[in-house]
Amino acid sequence: MTVSLVWAQDRAGAIGKGNTIPWRVPEDMAHFKEVTGGGAVIMGRKTWESLPAKVRPLPGRRNVVITRNPVFEAPGAEVTDDVASALDLVGGTASIMGGGEIYAAAMSLATRLRITEIDVRVDGADAFAPDVDPGLWEPTAEGEWLYSSTGTLYRFLDYRRR
Repeated sequence: MTVSLVWAQDRAGAIGKGNTIPWRVPEDMAHFKEVTGGGAVIMGRKTWESLPAKVRPLPGRRNVVITRNPVFEAPGAEVTDDVASALDLVGGTASIMGGGEIYAAAMSLATRLRITEIDVRVDGADAFAPDVDPGLWEPTAEGEWLYSSTGTLYRFLDYRRR
């Protein structure tokens, strides 16, 4: 089973503020679609709710939402109560797409990290990526810094478990 954690973070590891992504980098969205396309995406309830209604569920992918609320409904997605159950449900390749609590719970099960580093610092961030321990994770690709069409610098980083 391949379990990829996919996220974008600022220079300090922030991934969100007020249940939103605090930058706009269309190239990262295209990269996300490319690396998650055709497979299962697993996310927490807050991440599900942060998606615009027009893209919920994410098209072309099996959507699984994790929540502790036993009556929560996510039309077009499957609902379960923890990361292990979500992975059992999909039974194969999965991309975990947040948020911070879900990444933390899934880090020990992950086989691959697909990170976009955004060259900004978000004041007041309230969601953070897990730390990437170099003793556990080996870099497999470190992209060059590129300018987004919005003028923001970004790069792609990939890791695999050692």
